[in-house]
Amino acid sequence: MTGETLIVSRVFPAPADLLWKAITEKERMKEWYFDIAEFRPEPGFHFTFTGGTETREYLHLCTVIQAVSCVLLSYSWEYQGYPGKTIVTFRLEPAEGGTKLTLSHSGLDSFPADNPDFNRENFRQGWDYLMNTSLKQYIEKTAASV
Repeated sequence: MTGETLIVSRVFPAPADLLWKAITEKERMKEWYFDIAEFRPEPGFHFTFTGGTETREYLHLCTVIQAVSCVLLSYSWEYQGYPGKTIVTFRLEPAEGGTKLTLSHSGLDSFPADNPDFNRENFRQGWDYLMNTSLKQYIEKTAASV
């Protein structure tokens, strides 16, 4: 893995407040992201969720670092029982045709290089799917019903 930040960005045909709700309300997050038991976009709020591969589940340990409504959400991302700490950031900004959402995931090189599940390409594929398929479909469905 390299020290480069992984970035996935797209423009959604939706207002920033709809995207903000999608990335910060646990009931909405469960429809496109992960089933998170509790979430509040408040600095210092700790949350966990389980995710992984077909053969291994990992407990994700996260703490909100920054939250500016309809603008920025940032949280730490660690795995229970493994070294390494990364930062996930969602940045929203106005764009022609809607709202641009940019996801960045930094620090991936801090995870154990000998575990293929933590390979940078796995994160790239996962975030690409979440942003360009899962969230896209959720926003299209939700925006159509508003």
